[in-house]
This record gives sequence, C-alpha cells and structure tokens, in this order.
Amino acid sequence: MKIEIPVFQGLVLAISDRTKERSDYPTSRLQKGLLMVSDGQELAEEAVGFGVPLLKLGLEAVFPGSVDLTAVRNDPTWKIVAVYNLNLVEKIARPGAVIVGNRLFYTARDSLAALMRRFPPARGFLTGLSNRLREMFGWETTYEDSGFSAWVGMTYTFDVQTGGLKVEADLTGLPRDRVSEVIIMNEQGAQFFDEYWDSSGASLSGEEIGCWEEVTADEASFADAAHRIAFTVPRVAGARLFRGRELVGSRLAWSGFGYSLHRKTRGFSFTVRIDKLP
Repeated sequence: MKIEIPVFQGLVLAISDRTKERSDYPTSRLQKGLLMVSDGQELAEEAVGFGVPLLKLGLEAVFPGSVDLTAVRNDPTWKIVAVYNLNLVEKIARPGAVIVGNRLFYTARDSLAALMRRFPPARGFLTGLSNRLREMFGWETTYEDSGFSAWVGMTYTFDVQTGGLKVEADLTGLPRDRVSEVIIMNEQGAQFFDEYWDSSGASLSGEEIGCWEEVTADEASFADAAHRIAFTVPRVAGARLFRGRELVGSRLAWSGFGYSLHRKTRGFSFTVRIDKLP
C-alpha cells in the first residue's frame, strides 16, 4: 500500500509499506515513515521521514523493518495508523557481503558514535577516521535481523487546512526490561534541508547545525530554500529534543529532529507543522 497526502500545491507526504529494492543509501532496507515529495522529487534522501520510532538497547539501535498501514480520509483530515515492527540493526559488511560478526567490534563502533554526539570537537577527526577505515577495508553499511522484535503503533493525523501533522506513539507493548531509550525520528534529506532556526533566535546552516545537539528553544525548524519548504516541531514536556544533520558521501544524508523518551514512557504525541515559505 502507498498513501500520498496532498499538503499544498506540488508537495505531498508519502508513505508505503514496501521498502525500496534499490537505492543509493543503505537505509533503503529500513521501513520509512512520511516522506516529502515535491513535484515528483523525493526530498528524503537517506532519511527515515516523519514519526518513525527506533529503540535503544544500551548502545545498540533497533530500526523498523516493516509496517502495517491503514488509512482513512475525511476532508480536510487524513488519518493513518502505522504499526512498525522494529527488528533491524546496523551491521558492517566486507566485500562479498560477508557480515562482520565480532561483538567487540560493534561495541567499539557504537561507543565511538556516542562519543561523537557528546563531544562535538571530536567529530571531525572521528568521522575522518571512520571514512578512512571504510575505504581501507571496503566496509559497507547494511541492516540485518537483530533477533529482537517489538511492535510500535504510530498514528498520523494530517489537517490539510492547517498544515499540521499530529503524531501519536503507542509504546505500551514494549519490553521494558530490554529497552533503554525510545527515539521518535523526524527527518528529511540533508542536501535539501540545510538551514536551521529556532524560537530562541538561533540560525544555522550546513555543518554549523551539528549531528546531535539538544534543542532548548520552544520550537525549532529545518528549511529547504530551493523548494521554499520548512518543517517545525515543538519541545514537549517529558522528552528531550535533539537536532541533527549529517551529509557523508553516499552513506549519510539526513536533517531533522529526534525526541528522546524514557524507556517507561507509554504514550507520546507532538505536531509537525509544514509551511510554504514566501
């Protein structure tokens, strides 16, 4: 099933229950959420879209591999219920699609990724080191079944008149003994959405945005100047809001926000506002 919701002239939000068979990015294996499409051009690149859950099991992140979709249209409102199966983890493959299986290797990789997010001055060096190692050994990113599976229900309600996308997460079925953190991602493509501003007066572009910085303003936005589109999210009580943008060759190309929730959170909601810029 593929669903397309008209936002305004030339722009739609699209979601499908089928992952792409071919893509320039490894994340084509993941189940995506609502993606922006402008005059037939998808603006998501490798990003997962709006309202996509992922789980942290300690340092390891678990991503959705499939979704069950239902949709109801009642003008001017669309309602989509998406139930995601979170079962995939990021792995490294050698040439010939041989998966690196060493547990210590992934512990070190995930620890370095956490260090990059917490200490911005180290990001340039660590990103460069990662790229050189990938080139040296021919490593590629892939996503494989984790042996863990959990279902998360997301409800998307879009009001065509206001441009507001309400996102509601049902987290009641998660195994609390294993999950350490829940993150709700809201991303589109980094080459398109390369401008950031927020209600505190901050205005950043490109690499100034950082890859995982906490937002303390009441609301924050990413903008695509070429297509004259912006999306805005609020800071919500009970969650930490982070912004990020990464653009690394054909491997990373996302801009957006993540809400970090305590593992015991049972329900969460927020609204993404989509605006046409003058």
